[in-house]
Amino acid sequence: MANDSRPLSPHLQVFRWHLLMTMSILHRMTGVFLSLGALLLVYWLVALAGGPQSYATAATLLTSWPGQLLLLAWSASLFYHLCNGIRHLFWDAGSGYSLGAAYLSGYAVLLATLILTACAWGAAWLITGGW
Repeated sequence: MANDSRPLSPHLQVFRWHLLMTMSILHRMTGVFLSLGALLLVYWLVALAGGPQSYATAATLLTSWPGQLLLLAWSASLFYHLCNGIRHLFWDAGSGYSLGAAYLSGYAVLLATLILTACAWGAAWLITGGW
């Protein structure tokens, strides 16, 4: 008779948490977050088409500190998902499968995400003349 206290298949309790696992989960989460963020983009476009009053309301919401935080998270998610997607394209081509290469490309994705997000927000800051 089988021991009923054992899990039927390996689960999170038996795995040691590591970078590659975290990046895989983050890739899925950022994909969902980008889909939800698309609704924010639709709201902004509808407000733009709705005239000056509705656009002013949307602009007030998006320029508030919670709105800015949401936009920062959305842009960081976009750049992370983009960079990690490019990494997956290299894997699909059969390159970068070794453990060392996978970790190196993982750290490169994280660094590129930070740099691209900072550059995008820096450019926005320069173009708009500050917040």
